[in-house]
Amino acid sequence: MNIANPSKALLALAAMICITILLAVERIPSEAGTGLLGSLLGYVIGNGVGAKQGVPIDPIIGRKPKA
Repeated sequence: MNIANPSKALLALAAMICITILLAVERIPSEAGTGLLGSLLGYVIGNGVGAKQGVPIDPIIGRKPKA
């Protein structure tokens, strides 16, 4: 496995950890937490599949194109 965009991977990992902690301390309902985790996991898997197929993937944080 090769992480091509470490900042995107770190943001996704941090979000997963935060959501899991919120679920563990029961600050958010389990339905909301599992939905958020599922959406985030789907985003990460979708980017991985797109990258493997050679589809250009937009980064989360990037430079604005020059006008």
